[in-house]
Amino acid sequence: MRILFVSFIIVIIDQLTKLFVKGFSIPFLHFNYAGMYEGEKIPVIGNFFRITFIENPGMAFGFDPGINFKLWISIFSLAASVGLIIYIYLVRNKKFTLRLALAFILGGAIGNLIDRMFYGVFYGYAPVLYGRVVDFLDVDFFDFSIFGRSYDRWPIFNIADAAVTIGVLILIIFYKKHAEADERNLVTEVSSVEEIPQNDTGESKDENLNNSIKESSQQNRKEDGESDQGKEIPV
Repeated sequence: MRILFVSFIIVIIDQLTKLFVKGFSIPFLHFNYAGMYEGEKIPVIGNFFRITFIENPGMAFGFDPGINFKLWISIFSLAASVGLIIYIYLVRNKKFTLRLALAFILGGAIGNLIDRMFYGVFYGYAPVLYGRVVDFLDVDFFDFSIFGRSYDRWPIFNIADAAVTIGVLILIIFYKKHAEADERNLVTEVSSVEEIPQNDTGESKDENLNNSIKESSQQNRKEDGESDQGKEIPV
């Protein structure tokens, strides 16, 4: 389960970058970091790559499903994160690339889940599970349309979104190797079962040994009984 350290590192980096963009305060230390104002843009590589602060009200690509579905999205994200942790444990002996991909996806899922669960309370604008996701990575890309909206730039995203995308790409790239490894393991397991020696009655070697021990024990008790019958018992 050491692969979970990858998820942990992703969550830390994701949250630190979001706090750097949005700002935060520590009242008992009288510390306040203002961060960026919403909509502010900071060029990094000209107009191709810049830091642009927005808050995503719902799902990916800025799609807002409405307040009635926001709670269900947060609950689903929580359930999916728990399910991923369990699945990573179940495949702990599988190929490294599979576990690495799942760790990236888990780290990204938890990173955005923290925003949805706690940012509304932390920043005082919404109850638990109704927070907004902080996005800030703004990259120029080819024009495209999705969910009925047209984009001349790639939708603004964050480290958590990037981690999920990388994890999915790793799964796609190494899918064939993962499938072949599972098939080899299945063949090995079937072969090991077929190679268990059996006698004419279909019993395995271990069953033969157990039966021999039982027969020997019964024979010894029978012989002991017969020998006692020929002895005179002194009065």
